[in-house]
Amino acid sequence: MSELPQEGAPTGKTAVQGQGRPMLPLCRKVCYAIGGSPYQMTGSALGFFLQIFLLDVAQLKPFHVSLILFLGQAWDAVTDPAIGFLVSRSPRRKLGKLIPWIAFSMPFGVTFYCMLWFVPFGTTRLWQKCLWYLVMYCCFQTCKTCYHVPYSSLTMFLGGSQRDRDSATAYRMGVEVFSTLVGSGIQGQIVGRYHASMTQICATFNGTLQNHTSAGLTDTLENTRGAYTIASVVLGSLYILSCLVLVFGVKEQPGPLGPLEKAKIPFFRSLRVILAHRSYTHLLCAFILASLAFQVAQGIFAFYCTHASGMAGRFQHLVLIMLVTASLSIPVWQCMLVRFGKKTVLVGLSIIIPALIVITQVTHNFPVFVVMVIMAGCSLGVLYLLPWSMLPDAVDDFRLKNPKCLNLEAFFYSFYVFFNKFAGGLALGISTMSLHFAGYKAGDCTHNPSVILTLKILMAPVPIILLLASMVTFYFYPINEERRRQMKVEMEAVEQGRRENANSG
Repeated sequence: MSELPQEGAPTGKTAVQGQGRPMLPLCRKVCYAIGGSPYQMTGSALGFFLQIFLLDVAQLKPFHVSLILFLGQAWDAVTDPAIGFLVSRSPRRKLGKLIPWIAFSMPFGVTFYCMLWFVPFGTTRLWQKCLWYLVMYCCFQTCKTCYHVPYSSLTMFLGGSQRDRDSATAYRMGVEVFSTLVGSGIQGQIVGRYHASMTQICATFNGTLQNHTSAGLTDTLENTRGAYTIASVVLGSLYILSCLVLVFGVKEQPGPLGPLEKAKIPFFRSLRVILAHRSYTHLLCAFILASLAFQVAQGIFAFYCTHASGMAGRFQHLVLIMLVTASLSIPVWQCMLVRFGKKTVLVGLSIIIPALIVITQVTHNFPVFVVMVIMAGCSLGVLYLLPWSMLPDAVDDFRLKNPKCLNLEAFFYSFYVFFNKFAGGLALGISTMSLHFAGYKAGDCTHNPSVILTLKILMAPVPIILLLASMVTFYFYPINEERRRQMKVEMEAVEQGRRENANSG
């Protein structure tokens, strides 16, 4: 097969010979990758800080917090497939089929995100505060779905070859991990010192504060609420900037197996056909288990550092170290993925297991925690890269086996996005409800042993069991490197046939 021409080179010869497509330019890969920043920045801030914000800052009860998260994810369960179906039925416009969804959902998403971190005035009743956060959470999740489902589907329509697509996915994952770092870093650096001040005030009172409110703690609480508002505005501004880079830097490229037209298959038939595809459902199961494992640990990490490990005021630094490591490890894992195959990189998920065990056994030892979060960061890099790199292969496999089922890419990605967000909400719901039954009370300076034990269980045994189950499921995923090479040949044959029919016509 002849070498692919560079972007900007004449493509007429290539089209006649059917030997390949123009290579995907670096600029388009980078602009596409930057477009994934809003999802990860906001998701990171929510994953690490929403639980502690609602409990310790907004002063909601654990049961109410778990109810908000559960109902929010139940709403998400409806919106993700629905938005995916609406995107698949959308017509192509001047900006394309997918990009208009991204552009028009952005201002609403930014607004609801900022409102989610706002604490209603002190005279507001508890049920009104709960309703506020439930509505803001549901509205933001809807806007986030309208952004991310078409964005992730755009992977299939960037142009270039299969290797270009894998390369673009690697760029995307690298930027998204960096965006996770930016989101948690900005949020952590702005609000972390206020959480540390609240802990120090409790220590000054030597545990006698209990359920009483002091002037010093009240002032610190107000400052903490203001800090969360500032952090949300900063991240919202970056949300807008990233979206503009994507809209003006990427152009949709329809292909022979994905013409980017309206899907003509009804909703429930589309759902039935997609979920009957073995490779896709296998990948979904593995992805939700791995995502749930990491997000249980992620959601409880700030709590564990603050209340059980003696790392109050330092957890934001540990989060930064972990995410920097994850970002730097992405290129390494991508090289291993290309050299040894995607399923071989699977072993990297296990690196976090000994790290979680050590974290739950050691307290008040910052250097040891640094080493462990570096190990966790390496494993996190695999989670960001591997499942999203496997998904396009599953979609290609479906399109080759079901040539009459066109324009369902958004449906595939909507379920993938849904399960990722569902895992996050389920993780927060599990941990918050567990703290509720353990007897956690917001504002307490000391916690009973059952709360500490619950934090340790959620930090290590639960994620480890889920991760091991995920690795076993990934191992039996049916698309290996041999099948990928076979699919590449089949797709080239389809494209060659289309070109010959066009020339003969």
